[in-house]
Amino acid sequence: MKFDKIQQLLADKKIEAVIILSPYNRRYLSLFTGSSGALVMTREENLLITDFRYISQATEQTDFTIIKQSGGLLDTIKTVLHDRNIKSAGFEGDLITFQQYQALSQQTELVDIAGEVEKIRMVKEPFEIEIIQQAADIADQAYEHIQTFIQAGKTELEVSNELEMFMRKQGASGSSFDTIVASGVRGALPHGVASSKVIEQGEMITLDYGAIYNGYISDITRTLSVGEPLEEMRQIYDIVLKAQVTALETIQSGMTGRDADQIARQIIADAGYGEAFGHSLGHGIGLEVHEGPGLSMASDVQLEPNMCVTLEPGIYVEGLGGVRIEDDVLVTESGLKRFTHSSKDLIIL
Repeated sequence: MKFDKIQQLLADKKIEAVIILSPYNRRYLSLFTGSSGALVMTREENLLITDFRYISQATEQTDFTIIKQSGGLLDTIKTVLHDRNIKSAGFEGDLITFQQYQALSQQTELVDIAGEVEKIRMVKEPFEIEIIQQAADIADQAYEHIQTFIQAGKTELEVSNELEMFMRKQGASGSSFDTIVASGVRGALPHGVASSKVIEQGEMITLDYGAIYNGYISDITRTLSVGEPLEEMRQIYDIVLKAQVTALETIQSGMTGRDADQIARQIIADAGYGEAFGHSLGHGIGLEVHEGPGLSMASDVQLEPNMCVTLEPGIYVEGLGGVRIEDDVLVTESGLKRFTHSSKDLIIL
């Protein structure tokens, strides 16, 4: 499917080849996981250029024709284009440097294809969905575990380190991003990366984390409390939970990202906290933690079956705290299917 779409891209853009330098796009198209290389894909050939360190690895991982880099990577790309008399090629304009553009454009007409491969990546193949589910399973297991670890007197960093160590023990190669552990008033920071702050009795804690498994990521958020929380925080929790569950039950294939975002946003606004929900409802997940499609007020992207996205409404009140609840979900013909299954009840430790 993805190769058919690359061929369609060549036809639509009226170009003879595409040059891929993005490591995520390179891995997606070729399955090669090495840290250095480029793809040149034409109507007749799929080529992977890499250096001597990765020749054996590339031979095992990909069906692409492998070309050993001679000199610099850019020089080898130019040679490949020259030897095949390629007069026009697509390039990732959001990634390539001006110097690289100048060097390549001396012999080849370049056409910007920024974002085009990322659009193809939005609809996942069955094997990708299976790996994302495994990454989500690790995140769910970590949430169960961390409830036995968190207590007043621990620091946010201690909680973060325990989460990350546990996920690695379950098979994760790393964390999807810098783990967020935001307790008490720090919960009002949507990206409150774990700090040395000590968790105190009566504080709510937002945990936002994920596992990298076989190159793909999960991204889950849960908010819990150490001891009895303030009544307003309980009320905020219930509002966010209602917004998240309603979105989960209502969003359908065919909706735009804007439509999806509005479902949760309206519930939070009607409860009087509209200004306290400052980010989008969600984003795509896959090889990157933030990829298309976006579920936001600005997104015209139409949801399709086999897209994988997050649903993560939140309310953040400065000086008080915050709540966010997030699941990873699969868009299907009949609605959404959850990857993450951790309890969304307000857990009081």
